[in-house]
Amino acid sequence: MTHPTLKASTLDIAKNLIARQSVTPIDAGCQAYMAEYLALCGFETEHMDFEDTQNIWSIRGGQASPCLVFAGHTDVVPTGNLDNWLFPPFEPTEKDGLLYGRGAADMKGSLAAMMTATQRFVADFPTHKGSIAFLITSDEEGPFINGTIKVVEELIKRKQTIDFAIVGEPSSTTHVGDVIKIGRRGSLTCWLSIKGIQGHVAYPHLADNAIHKTSGFINALTNIQWDEGNQHFPPTSLQVTSIKAGEASNIVPGETDIEFNLRYSTEQTHEKIMAEVETLVKQHCEQYDIRWKLNGEPFLTESHQLIDAVSESIKQVNGIETSAETSGGTSDGRFIAKTGAQIVELGPINKTIHQVNECVSIEDLNQLSEIYYQTMKKLLVS
Repeated sequence: MTHPTLKASTLDIAKNLIARQSVTPIDAGCQAYMAEYLALCGFETEHMDFEDTQNIWSIRGGQASPCLVFAGHTDVVPTGNLDNWLFPPFEPTEKDGLLYGRGAADMKGSLAAMMTATQRFVADFPTHKGSIAFLITSDEEGPFINGTIKVVEELIKRKQTIDFAIVGEPSSTTHVGDVIKIGRRGSLTCWLSIKGIQGHVAYPHLADNAIHKTSGFINALTNIQWDEGNQHFPPTSLQVTSIKAGEASNIVPGETDIEFNLRYSTEQTHEKIMAEVETLVKQHCEQYDIRWKLNGEPFLTESHQLIDAVSESIKQVNGIETSAETSGGTSDGRFIAKTGAQIVELGPINKTIHQVNECVSIEDLNQLSEIYYQTMKKLLVS
């Protein structure tokens, strides 16, 4: 690992970042490296750490509008079984045009492409309009408590505007830029404990089987038709992810613990979902404990300025038409959306993310850098 220079290629930067063992929420020096590089491009960086999470807000152009933010994360998921890797996951390795290493696709490759695109852009257009910023966290792959959500809260307090945000999540399917994300569904998780009365299986009249109560509830819950979705979102879906009950074959269980998650469209609100579920619970049992976690509200970029700039840049660089979608899991875009920014997620192919032998095409990273560069030109050059 070396100090950054403006001569570093996208590949060089990606390798430097991958070599740092930044398993969430550890940053392992990635953000310091990025800040040092961005300082060479005229950026001022503020380290905004909250508890165990490191974050940076790095900006060039102060409060000038429009403000274009590159958003991403330096943390990665654990490696899994090291014996199954072709190469050590934190020793970035090139083979057959691919760069192997944990975080290559999700999302250190994107960060590298953002950095080289920005360096080239400010060198070519030093008096560009507006401002450019980087919002980087080490808490995206973790519990997302002290990362982007906290930084955004602080920026809102300061009245820092964000007009456009490009999130470097790996959005592409078979070619760089064939899919961009213009929004995401909301995510709501519930932990429910349904109470009965524990007893001996030979004396059922002295017990109240919690599993029997639960079966009727789950059947009713999974048969709810929440909505039909809309133009941009599929119908709201619910999946039961865990059911735990019982201690022994001769004991009637007195409690069942259930976990389920809903991915919901803009046709719903989390308040409406919670109320409907709790009404249903009361129909099936008298005693229960319930706990909710709102992982993120749905958001959608409907204004086309950023979408068009990104789509036109993809067509210009790769010659393909992009598909604007809202599918997939959540991203930190859900927190940035609270600023009112237009948001697009654009990153490399997601085929190997979170897998053993995660890798990314080196040429794809170069193309991604070019797409970011052309997008900046369209948004920040008069």
